[in-house]
Amino acid sequence: MNMNKTSVRTSKALRIFGTILLLGSMPLLLGVTGCATGNRYEQSTGERIDDHSTSSRVKSRLADDTQYKYGGVNVETFKGTVQLSGFVNSRDQKNRAGDLAKKVEGVKEVANNITVKESAN
Repeated sequence: MNMNKTSVRTSKALRIFGTILLLGSMPLLLGVTGCATGNRYEQSTGERIDDHSTSSRVKSRLADDTQYKYGGVNVETFKGTVQLSGFVNSRDQKNRAGDLAKKVEGVKEVANNITVKESAN
């Protein structure tokens, strides 16, 4: 009989200890999994993959353009917003790069920060 009471007490103590351990580890578990969602200033893993694909599609669209060459244009994407930067020879070329980028799948917005080179006339 004495063994049975000790066994019950041990069992209760282990359950209480397990509950305390579980509740104590919740903030840690939630903190680790919370990083996967990203926030306003950081990308989640999925967003990073999507943005990389979007940048690749924009670069490809610019490279395939038969009207202009965009060798001096950089493309960066963050949460669907594409930033174009670098240098081109004319305002028409800058505007066309922005228009091409806007039509690419996955692009939510375009920040066209391309600089037009000044001609030395």
